[in-house]
Amino acid sequence: MSPPFDISASESSSRSWIVVATLALTGTVVSLQQTLVLPLLPDLPELLGTTTDNVSWLVTATLLFGAISIPTVTRLADMFGKKRMMMVALAAMVLGSALGALSTDLALVITARAMQGVGLSLVPVGIAIMRDELPRERVPLGVALMSASLAIGSGAGLPLSGLIAAHLDWHAIFWVTGVVGMVVLAAVWRVIDESPVQTGGSFDYRGAIVGTVALTAVMLAVSKGAHWGWTSRLTVALAAAGVLLLIVWVPMELRVRNPLVNVRVAARPPVFLVNLASLLLGFAMFANMLVTPQLLQLPVSSGYGLGFDVLSTGLWMAPIGLIFGVTAPVSAVLIRRYGPQMTLLAGAMIMAGSYVARVYLSDSLWQIVTGAVLVGAGTSMTYAALPTLIMRAVPVTESASANGLNTLLRYIGTSTASAVMAAVTTMSVQRVADDVFPSFGALLLVFWLAAAASLTAGLIALSILGLREAQEESPEQPGRIRAAVARGRVLSKSERPIRRAVVTVLTQSGDQVDWSQVDSAGDFSVAIPGSGRYLVVTAAEGWTPDSRLADLVAEANMGTIILNERLTITGTVTDPRGPLAGVVVVLTRQSGETVGTTRTGPVGSYEMPLPPNGRYILTAFTHISTVARAVTVWGGSLVLDLELNEPTELAATTARVDEAVAQ
Repeated sequence: MSPPFDISASESSSRSWIVVATLALTGTVVSLQQTLVLPLLPDLPELLGTTTDNVSWLVTATLLFGAISIPTVTRLADMFGKKRMMMVALAAMVLGSALGALSTDLALVITARAMQGVGLSLVPVGIAIMRDELPRERVPLGVALMSASLAIGSGAGLPLSGLIAAHLDWHAIFWVTGVVGMVVLAAVWRVIDESPVQTGGSFDYRGAIVGTVALTAVMLAVSKGAHWGWTSRLTVALAAAGVLLLIVWVPMELRVRNPLVNVRVAARPPVFLVNLASLLLGFAMFANMLVTPQLLQLPVSSGYGLGFDVLSTGLWMAPIGLIFGVTAPVSAVLIRRYGPQMTLLAGAMIMAGSYVARVYLSDSLWQIVTGAVLVGAGTSMTYAALPTLIMRAVPVTESASANGLNTLLRYIGTSTASAVMAAVTTMSVQRVADDVFPSFGALLLVFWLAAAASLTAGLIALSILGLREAQEESPEQPGRIRAAVARGRVLSKSERPIRRAVVTVLTQSGDQVDWSQVDSAGDFSVAIPGSGRYLVVTAAEGWTPDSRLADLVAEANMGTIILNERLTITGTVTDPRGPLAGVVVVLTRQSGETVGTTRTGPVGSYEMPLPPNGRYILTAFTHISTVARAVTVWGGSLVLDLELNEPTELAATTARVDEAVAQ
């Protein structure tokens, strides 16, 4: 079997670097448009003729619309094309920049910042494109550079914003992002090929609407709680409404075909744990970006600030972006040699140790900058490992949406860090003459919280050390491999969807190609490197697995895979006199929960569906006797005959009492 596109090694290498550079540039422009406005926030109330609270919406709008756009854009990218949706997001960002550059009204500027926020979805889509475009051995470096580009853009944005504040009109922040965005849009159009991995189907509008409203409510409560008051009616109402809607949204996604977020895949332990680590590391990373400028900018009269201006602060923050770029190739080497799990563990431990050190070493400039750079080095390693772990744990057809969820959780972590920072520094302040500053102890508390978050992420990394890749590339297929999509459906012989079925596609030499978990209708999509003969294995808990050799071609419909035989636990219940009818048979977990109940038939036989793998207790009983047996379920039907013993003394006594009461 040969791939449909087979490019020579030199051409493949050259193209790979061009693709990586183009996609990394998208990450830079995303972080640039986020960062440029931050140092100008203190001056914007006067420039726009409004209050500080109103100006804060310039940041909130970007984060909010970025967060709610990520699930939608990434899901559409998986369905209808990653390049197409990347260009849509870039176009929205450029139009937002143009609107901001030409506006002086606060409402229009906030709208412009909201449109720019759509660009946050570029990062997960770009990482998914790397999985499609690059040879497997170059993906870790590409992901590491993509992650590093975010910090590089932030590092460049701070001093650039200082120069704009000193020498140019504030509208220049929008002109800069608009021009850079146009350059990136042209580069993506010219360099990136559209991925043939497109699942198609109908978009989950209902899930998108409910999920967007829920996420909006939660994000508003988190980001504006410090301004409105954490116990205010509005904050509490938004938080409660968001949580309730999310509770409704999850089962909704389980029932719909082509869900906005594949909850079944997201709930798999490897994916869930990596996403949890991403949330924690997003918090830990942003604590560095929040506290370090405070230590540099607060006046010397505070007792711990160094009194730098915006430009000087930006220049001393630049090494954080530089260390991201330097660490990126190191992270890629570590991922290839030791695996993304060990890289995640090492990065999280570096972050935790650096934050603890910063609690005691934050008195001078070199200590502050060194501590921030060390945290940045650890963050760079973790941010390279997280997308790699996600892509190795999810199907190729869900690369963008799975990375989108992971990125979204990171942004929620950063928003939480901002909220915690605001709460902590508000509760602990110090007064110097007529000025009020957050206390030094409050800033150190943020360091402790970031260290705890990093340490917890490291413990999660320990728990997934045994995780194996879900996607393997055959060493017999070097270079750039273009994929296509094949589809099918898994049903029972009664033509009902088997919702927990998993379909795995392998080459004839046994190398895994892709896998997919079916949706609520039993449908699945898998990516294949090209037309050829493949081994298709279908399995579901409680069913006899199916395997078949199939000739697959691009956009093929594999038809319906029928799982005929339901795995069961069967047997006969007897006593010394023979089979017993009407005996109650109960299967319980060792932890006590009841799994299934049935009764024996006329000849003493019973049958119940096979439960998930694990250890259980099978019990049969009548009103005077009982028998129990430990059972280990491990993927196959069981035949378990049970023999009831003679009534125990207690049972016999109870029976005599019952007879006496009846008389």
